[in-house]
Amino acid sequence: MTEENAFTLSAQDCLVGLMIAISASDENIHTAQLVKIETAVNNLPVFADYDVDRMNVVARTVFDLFEQEDGLDALFGLIRDNLPERLFETAYALSCDVAAADGLLHEAELRLLEEIRYELNIDRLHAAAIERGARARHLTL
Repeated sequence: MTEENAFTLSAQDCLVGLMIAISASDENIHTAQLVKIETAVNNLPVFADYDVDRMNVVARTVFDLFEQEDGLDALFGLIRDNLPERLFETAYALSCDVAAADGLLHEAELRLLEEIRYELNIDRLHAAAIERGARARHLTL
């Protein structure tokens, strides 16, 4: 990437970025979460034409932003600038699935999910339905 477009993200990059962010939010990226991200990118229609090689660039961008004082605000700015509003609920659903993938929701993940809901203006009722779906998909016996 050239410096000029180093922080230009595609809509798919934004989705990947949020999944990586939620996974890294508790400072411990779990294997189950990485598998969930990979599975989503490899199987969901929204990623049909996505260049998976971009995932490393997106991950590095997220990690670099997390090291900055206002990095989370910058990440949300990039998301709002580059993710179509029609994909906001998709972004939240993917984030919930990654957060739930390891069977535990850590406080940092819950706080970031709350921030995602706020930043993407996800209706509380819709968010509850998305959260319940994620919980149902990741229950164990």
